Amino acid sequence: MKRIIVILMALLPLTAVAQKSTLTLTVTGLNEGAALVVSEPREGRLLPVDTLYLDAKGMVKVTRHADGPQFIALNPMENKAVVIYGLLLPREKVTMDVDYRREKNQVYVTSVKGSDNMMLYGQFNNMMVDATDPAAQAALPDRVEALLRQNSSLLMSAFLVTYFESAFEQYAPLYKEVRDHQDHRHASNEFVKHLDQKLKSVVMVGMEAPDIVMTDTAGVERRLSNLRGKVVLIDFWASWCSPCRMENPNVVRMYQKYHALGFEVFSVSLDNNRDKWVQAIKKDNLLWENHVSDLRGWSSAGGRLYSISSIPATVLVDRDGKVLARNLRGPQLEEKLKEIFGK
Repeated sequence: MKRIIVILMALLPLTAVAQKSTLTLTVTGLNEGAALVVSEPREGRLLPVDTLYLDAKGMVKVTRHADGPQFIALNPMENKAVVIYGLLLPREKVTMDVDYRREKNQVYVTSVKGSDNMMLYGQFNNMMVDATDPAAQAALPDRVEALLRQNSSLLMSAFLVTYFESAFEQYAPLYKEVRDHQDHRHASNEFVKHLDQKLKSVVMVGMEAPDIVMTDTAGVERRLSNLRGKVVLIDFWASWCSPCRMENPNVVRMYQKYHALGFEVFSVSLDNNRDKWVQAIKKDNLLWENHVSDLRGWSSAGGRLYSISSIPATVLVDRDGKVLARNLRGPQLEEKLKEIFGK
């Protein structure tokens, strides 16, 4: 009987018992005795839970007992010091060496052992630090996207993908890829739940395009669904948006070229001034009839329906009302329309 009990105990899930994880951090560039405030996510916020102090070797050991992944933030108590992030899985023993560059307020990760998640964090962090000139900064989004796609199954990616939060509608496919590759055991993790919440509202490629029902410049109701059977570019713009106005001639050119073949434009304005909206339509020679707005700016019902957080933004819809692509502009839009309608 005792033997059976021992076997049963051995078969119990490991996550039923809190397990010890450690991060041994060595920091150069901070003085002996420098304090690091340890914070953890609680109800959507990082809350301080401990304060640790560097020893004579610049070393500090963070120990956590948890039955699941443990995210931590280490904030040196220096003026505006940059935060060092960590993610520990149960029973991990991680070592990380960082160089705190006080003159530039930067942390550079020089070594990581014992954790794939922390190695990914180090790569991401150093990409940020190394992007010192305009060309490198311009290339940064593509480099970060490639890095996260290569490591989409790592839980750290669910945290780092929020680098693209302000351009979520553009990077929604990346969010989805990271979410789809997360271990089912991490479903309750705060970062994974955040991805779930974000993806609930997004209109993805392949989905049926939600119907937009809004009024035009004359107050007449217009429906996106009335254009079923045509290829439709939903164009989110505003009279005050300079990049939108710069893109308008290209949209006009595409409309003139492909309208007779079944191409339509459904323009949703995020204006809040009717006169400026109408004047921009006339000045930019936007020939199509479907111009709608509720004049609520960023609170536009159409914009919120499609999770629009920046403009210009576009959604290309096929003849069956399914989303073909998002955020095609300029040459990319022209290439896609050539593919659909032929040269």
